[in-house]
Amino acid sequence: MTGNSDPSSLLATLLDKAKKAGADAADAIFVNGISLSTSYRLGKPEDLERSEGHDLGLRVLLGRQQAMVSTTDFAEDALDELVTRAIAMARAVPEDPYCGLLEPNQLAQQWPDLELADSGEPAPEQLIEWAKRAEEAARAVPGVTNSEGGDAGWGRSMKALATSSGFSGSYATSNFSFSVSVLAGEDTGMERDYDWSSACFEENLGSPEEIGKNAGEGAVRRLNPKKAESGPVPVVYDPRVSGGIIRHLAGAISGASVARGTSFLKDRLGQSVFAPGLNVIDDPHRKRGLRSRPFDGEGAVTSRREIIKDGVLTTWLLDSRAARQLELTTTGHAARGTGGPPTPSPSNFYLEPGEISPQQLIADIESGLYVTELIGMGVNGVTGDYSRGAAGFWIDKGEIAWPVSELTVAGNLKEMFLHLTPANDLTLRYGVDAPTLRIDGMTVAGQQ
Repeated sequence: MTGNSDPSSLLATLLDKAKKAGADAADAIFVNGISLSTSYRLGKPEDLERSEGHDLGLRVLLGRQQAMVSTTDFAEDALDELVTRAIAMARAVPEDPYCGLLEPNQLAQQWPDLELADSGEPAPEQLIEWAKRAEEAARAVPGVTNSEGGDAGWGRSMKALATSSGFSGSYATSNFSFSVSVLAGEDTGMERDYDWSSACFEENLGSPEEIGKNAGEGAVRRLNPKKAESGPVPVVYDPRVSGGIIRHLAGAISGASVARGTSFLKDRLGQSVFAPGLNVIDDPHRKRGLRSRPFDGEGAVTSRREIIKDGVLTTWLLDSRAARQLELTTTGHAARGTGGPPTPSPSNFYLEPGEISPQQLIADIESGLYVTELIGMGVNGVTGDYSRGAAGFWIDKGEIAWPVSELTVAGNLKEMFLHLTPANDLTLRYGVDAPTLRIDGMTVAGQQ
């Protein structure tokens, strides 16, 4: 890195070169990462991979013209070429009236320690052992007949950002994970299920044995699925898929979509979009959170926000460009890589839990669907129309009764948001999370 291992020095050098070459403003981002992964199948290790890499991105602005370039070559002449190419590209593109850096008073001056990076690196033998234990526990479940294998991985990355408007900051993250996928049954009657655990710190991981047992038992429970009758019924989403409903909310309130007029919630700011009493939180400062960040991709201040408060939509997710377009102020939700401009993105995004248990949530359902798997991406972001392939279990007289598959669940997200009821079992596991959810008034179609 130009003879200096300090990324802040590298970024400062690059910004200085950009300014001297004629840029009115610029920002630069550096990303460095290390990863280690392994897989284990049918009692034997299959592979072990390690990768290391770094990347450098530069954005230059000439008035309202901007261009982004990236490189993995940090030699002095390569940086000069990078700047020259960026300036030339910026001169060739049309003006964007909404692009630009943040004002100095919008930049983060200090930020909390969010404990995002574990200091340890697991030995390859430890990852193999995790994958082995998970697969062995899954294959030990009676009825499991084959395995797609266990996997385990570790990664550590560091991101540094600097802007010509005065921001400079960096932070590191780490991730530990393991997973397993197995099959039950024979021939055309086989069913698959999986489970996994992921955390920033090794000590917060689940147990490989528990993950394996869950995957094995899940596959066996799905054997001999039945068809379901078509019609309007209550649909209950298991926590491993319920976060998808909240993810659709995040997409609909992205400032970029709202500014383009392509969101079904574009006119709903300040209005009730969920039932009274429900709250959706975005918390970038959650310690050891999978999507936590001390500052955003433009160097803006980040903070915990009630996105939905008592059912009312209180804000969009904004970066500076979308904020300018909507004549608002950034909410600190910019995310970016080295190859493109910032875009709005949620951090730790979740629906707060309700007050009743999942069992109470389904107790009065005479006939309904409990969804454990969703297939396809049948969501229209402009209208809110929702149609997804699904599998899971039929609810009969308040009990989860038998497996079902080859279904379609359909509705409209505007109505779904208003009619959902959360259980009290929220676990912050994925980064975008929700508890068990019940949504009345949906249509289930069974394939014949």
